[in-house]
Amino acid sequence: MIRRLARFVVGALVGAFLVDRWLGGLRVDQAGRPALDPIRTRVEVDAPIGQTWAALVDLARQPEWMTDLKSVEILTPGPLRVGSRATAAVRILGIAVADPVEVVELAPPHRYGIRHEGAFKGHGLITLDTIDGGRRTRVEWSETLVPPVLPNLGAVIQAPILRRIFQADLERFRALAEAGATTAAAGTAAADPG
Repeated sequence: MIRRLARFVVGALVGAFLVDRWLGGLRVDQAGRPALDPIRTRVEVDAPIGQTWAALVDLARQPEWMTDLKSVEILTPGPLRVGSRATAAVRILGIAVADPVEVVELAPPHRYGIRHEGAFKGHGLITLDTIDGGRRTRVEWSETLVPPVLPNLGAVIQAPILRRIFQADLERFRALAEAGATTAAAGTAAADPG
């Protein structure tokens, strides 16, 4: 019984390794590394782009809308900029990991990109565009996360799960950004008696 179980486990691991290698050979980038498809999500926010951007780059509040992000520690002093570094405590598919990140792209109020440098490598890019004559904002999130073990097979397995998680995160972000826009509008109206 134990030998059969051991053979099954070894066979499953060898099979998973072979499938991972096969998937990795299907597409490679210019450096010969496996090219993984990013996970893409989007949402439309009923707030102008400036308000939406302010909510996006408020790193201290990101755990309010990112389910798997438990905390953020900003390591680089000063304003957010390319090269800013932070460490996040995250849970990826139930696994607790430290996620050191670096801001690699910052073009207010349109592009915010980071590179993940922890166990799960990869990069994320969030873009904002105005819609409805500037009254609303389209937010698109593209994220590539490479699992530390069986990266190609892991990416295929995690993609549908993470897509649902990231879409739900963007829905929470929309509520946060819209609430900020409402609060800002209410403050402006209160300050303007006319």
